[in-house]
Amino acid sequence: MARLFLLAASLLVQSPEAAQDPVMTQPPKPIVIAHRGASGGRPEHTRLAYDRAIDQGADFIEPDLVPTRDGVLVARHENNIADTTDVAAHPEFAARKTTKTIDAQQVTGWFTEDFTLAELKTLRAKERLPQLRPGNQRFDGQAEILTLAEVIAIAKAGSARTGRTIGIYPETKHPTYFASIGLPLEGRLIDGLRQAGWDRADAPVFIQSFEVNNLKRLKNRTPVRLIQLLAPAGAPADGAAPSYASMETAEGLKAIAAYAAGVGPELTMVVSAAGNPSTLVADAHAAGLKVHPWTFRAENYFLPPAYRAEGTPATHGRVEAAIRYFIGLGVDGFFTDYPALGVSARSSVTAARPS
Repeated sequence: MARLFLLAASLLVQSPEAAQDPVMTQPPKPIVIAHRGASGGRPEHTRLAYDRAIDQGADFIEPDLVPTRDGVLVARHENNIADTTDVAAHPEFAARKTTKTIDAQQVTGWFTEDFTLAELKTLRAKERLPQLRPGNQRFDGQAEILTLAEVIAIAKAGSARTGRTIGIYPETKHPTYFASIGLPLEGRLIDGLRQAGWDRADAPVFIQSFEVNNLKRLKNRTPVRLIQLLAPAGAPADGAAPSYASMETAEGLKAIAAYAAGVGPELTMVVSAAGNPSTLVADAHAAGLKVHPWTFRAENYFLPPAYRAEGTPATHGRVEAAIRYFIGLGVDGFFTDYPALGVSARSSVTAARPS
């Protein structure tokens, strides 16, 4: 989910605070999903990031899941670990650097499917965006790669520590590619959830994917809630739909409702590049789907002009204002790298409701 909503400068030329505040008419309390943990303040997909997210009030922590050579699901944004670990500093693994074609894209690096879990455990995580989050580099080398089971354990420990129910929101990464090399994700994920006692409809779990057919397979194998991810361009890598654009139509959303509980659109699909809200939230709700857009980040680099602060691309802008506006549009949850800011924005919405 690297791309953020690139709203034009005209987005909310009058800011949400200056306009009629939709917060006042939208009472539902959305869930706060910690995108790869509190990844704005700690290296992503690490115990450091997940524990921080839980302590900041997140409802769900998100692990992106990819397999090891010996079939264990681990939490990494991509199977290419060149940018998120110190693998390049390990001479014993130098020969494993390679180029692969994944979802029709050529990628060069080191890949989880070429390592056993024991080998991956010798690596340490590092900050993926040091140019925007230089402070996070002080945590480089402190955290190991986590398994799905370890992420579940972190969520359960967080629930016990805080008294809140902390869920997980795993994404199945490149499921068609992994099935093609004999490492399908679905059964491994279901087994992990079953072992945790979370293979049920009311489990604190959402499973998300940019592909379609693996969600349909999961629909037949687990009662856990499923989320169809959507992007403003392109199409699912499994070829199950001609485009994401066709999937976000009213008819497309009705088709999604046959196998999923909700959709996860990129933010520009909720508020267009022209600065106007689309009908996606209303159309999804009409189809019986939840809407969990991605991803709110605080840095100017990722924010539209209306929400930027004076300073550098790394300077934090008014992301809470952006979140409040989206809550006012009726979203049911949202992904953020900064769960503390997401929780604060949600709390301010609650406080603003008429008594």
